Parts: sequence; C-alpha cells; structure tokens
Amino acid sequence: QVRLVESGGGLVQAGGSLRLSCAASGVIYNANSMGWYRQAPGKQRELVARIISGGSTNYADSVKGRFTISRDSAMRTVYLQMNSLKPEDTAVYYCNVVRRELNYWGQGTQVTVSS
Repeated sequence: QVRLVESGGGLVQAGGSLRLSCAASGVIYNANSMGWYRQAPGKQRELVARIISGGSTNYADSVKGRFTISRDSAMRTVYLQMNSLKPEDTAVYYCNVVRRELNYWGQGTQVTVSS
C-alpha cells in the first residue's frame, strides 16, 4: 500500500512563496508519475505539475514559470516550489502517485493566497 503525506501549506500574501512536500511510504518503486493536483472550491481537481518516470515534467499553463516540481534522489519525496503566488492559486493541494495504473492520493494541504 502507498501512503502519501503532504506538508507545507499555509496562508501567504500575493507575490509570496511556499514549498510543499509529499513524503511517500510503501511500495512506490517504478511509479509512473509523482505530482501535485489542486482543487479550489466549486471547481474540479486539476493537474498542477508532475514528474514522469523518465524524469520529464508537465506543468499547468497557469503555473509555468512560477512553480517548480522536484523529487529527492530516492524518489520518495516530491516537492512543489511555488513562487509569485496569486489569489487564484488558493486551493487544496493533493499529492498524487500513479503506479501500475492505480492512483494514490494524499489527504491534501490547504494553500491560501491573500490579495
């Protein structure tokens, strides 16, 4: 079983920065991808950024140039560095791991950006 625990959310003013972390435990070797999604009130969950198994990355257009996804060498922790935050980035951010066509999710961490 895979367990994902996020940390690093909080309240920040527009223009500020936050760094989210997601620690993975359990069997995650050969994961297809590790990444971050977010869900704002009344909206669908959307991809923010992910790292594919070969190391390539995908970003939502809305965060390109502001957010950076990375992972540690053991590939058990994935980070999301968020700079130049905007009020529209306010959402619950979820860590996601895809392995053998199964999706695993963390419990989510709230990010609130005040104007």
